[in-house]
Amino acid sequence: MLTEINFDGIVGPTHNYAGLSRGNIASASHAGNVSQPRAAALQGIEKMRHNLALGLPQGFLVPLDRPDITWLETLGTSLEAAEPHLRAQAWSASSMWAANAATVSPAPDSGDGKCHLTVANLVTMPHRSHEWQGTLAQLRIAFADPAFAVHGPVPAPFGDEGAANHMRLCAGHGAPGVEIFVYGIGGGRFPARQHLDASKAIARRHRLDPARTLFLRQSDVAIQGGAFHNDVVAVANEQLLFTHQSAFHDREAAHAEIRAAFPEVEIVEVPSAAVSLADAVKSYLFNAQLVSLTEGGGMGLVLPTEAKDTPAVWSWLETMVAGNGPIRQLLPVDVRQSMANGGGPACLRLRVVADPATVDPRFLADEAKLDRIAAVVASHWPEAIAPGDLASAALVADVRKARASLLDALELTALL
Repeated sequence: MLTEINFDGIVGPTHNYAGLSRGNIASASHAGNVSQPRAAALQGIEKMRHNLALGLPQGFLVPLDRPDITWLETLGTSLEAAEPHLRAQAWSASSMWAANAATVSPAPDSGDGKCHLTVANLVTMPHRSHEWQGTLAQLRIAFADPAFAVHGPVPAPFGDEGAANHMRLCAGHGAPGVEIFVYGIGGGRFPARQHLDASKAIARRHRLDPARTLFLRQSDVAIQGGAFHNDVVAVANEQLLFTHQSAFHDREAAHAEIRAAFPEVEIVEVPSAAVSLADAVKSYLFNAQLVSLTEGGGMGLVLPTEAKDTPAVWSWLETMVAGNGPIRQLLPVDVRQSMANGGGPACLRLRVVADPATVDPRFLADEAKLDRIAAVVASHWPEAIAPGDLASAALVADVRKARASLLDALELTALL
């Protein structure tokens, strides 16, 4: 039976604050701070436990091999000799944000009845551009069943940032849907990361019906305001689109296109007068997991605790829930370490609609497996990493041992 599985990225042992992500305000504002990889990973594990308790199927992706010595060698340097900005890019743990791992089209949407995944190329940001090889290796193991088709990246220079710029509307997760690709156009101080040509290429690869596939332009105001991905200003689940007023370039035309393609849609829009774009970005109100609740019906919004700490955001949300709309529960989770580097609850997960029986069980979570992961993290993840630590040979050895211990515990040593 087809169901939605959320695959969360386990926060890697090299989690650090180097401020590498141009256009990501939180990442830039915390550059140079001391990170806490152990606390970050444990926060992520607790979020997965939280969602399991809601009755939601849960999977995970493992950290990539970092620092990426091979990548530095292609640049003619080494970890010891590299300039500080290149060294930091080699250490990046940004694969933790699994929403950027791939774009996923469920089987009911595709012309061949397979669930298609295209690994994101992430070419806009140097520190992320060398993720796809390791991510693709995982996807090919996790989704090796014939029910899936796993594709390599769209070639450069067509930037593709994965599911963070993709939404799906449907009558139910297992029903045919309308897929929405959101792209940006360059200009201004911050780059537009998702290219229209990349989105169209993915739609063709996934054999989507053109009549049920939309390409909408993200608002320049949103991008320049810190919404570097669409999922910072909009999120969809089943028949519901939850969006900020400033999300789309031509708001009225975008809403009209959505309604024409999927008449059943319910659009819940947060007006700028109630919640400013700055507050939406700061709180990651929309970078939440909008989920279908198994008990009591309706939907829940798995939010960062920062949303509760932002008065305008929390006031609007409480008023909305009191109005008996489609979102029935507000479910705050603590992912502060991820938030400080610019990623909320939705950044940490990739949504895959599939029959769990077709997924490699090593990538599916239950309480016992999360206990094993947490034990490895508690024993092997560094407690703290300061910027100067990235030159430490001893830390390199420690983080490599940490990752190897995790892969051994999960019987995934083929990824070493």
